[in-house]
Amino acid sequence: MRFAIRAGLVVAAVLLVALIALPLANLFLHLTPADVAAALQTPEALDALRLSAVTTVIALAVIIALGTPLAYILARFSFPGRRVVDALVDVPIVVPPAVAGLALLLAFGRNGTFGPLLHAAGIQLAFTTAAVVIAQVFVASPFYVRAARAGFAGVDRTLEAASLTLGMGPLRTFARITVPLAAPALVGGAVLSWARALGEFGATIMFAGNLMGTTQTLPLAVYVQLESGNVPVAVALAVVMIACSLVIVFGVRSLEAR
Repeated sequence: MRFAIRAGLVVAAVLLVALIALPLANLFLHLTPADVAAALQTPEALDALRLSAVTTVIALAVIIALGTPLAYILARFSFPGRRVVDALVDVPIVVPPAVAGLALLLAFGRNGTFGPLLHAAGIQLAFTTAAVVIAQVFVASPFYVRAARAGFAGVDRTLEAASLTLGMGPLRTFARITVPLAAPALVGGAVLSWARALGEFGATIMFAGNLMGTTQTLPLAVYVQLESGNVPVAVALAVVMIACSLVIVFGVRSLEAR
């Protein structure tokens, strides 16, 4: 009986791992390294790579700048509505990306709620590179805030109190004590957030469109190239994204182990 249970567990585990691993491995076997390198030299691939690199770095900078204070507040302070704010921050994780894109479009599009105000100020967000960054921030920020919140909550406050008694002010204590102790969580959250921004598709295409060189990021380029029959370029871009994902996953696991 025990053997049958163990065999069933092993079979179920192997089936799920195979379902995940085989399609991913097949992408790497579909083209030779020379074919991948040649496909990545096409204008479509180069534009998508450049745009994704620029927008994800900007999005990550915005997420860290705005998410770090929010995570610290959620981890350290109690205030009315804290649970609501905490839950609201996590909503983009479970909201379908297309719904997120529609919400952004109806809020910041030309005919959206804030569209007239933005237009009067000479600002256009929808279907621009800025819209790509906003969509990436919207969907990726919860990953950083969740990790940073846990990191700040896990810092021993007696060390911060000792720092304050030794004459270091709140800002220096935060920079010299709190941030270094929470650094593994902050770095892990930032890496996962960047990876989520890199793979964003639904919110981007709804809010920013799919304009080559302006809003066409790597996931959108993969879709367009596959639809147009240019399979080698689509596969090459997919390989790049999977390679980045593997590096990120192993990096985060290594950081967690330390």
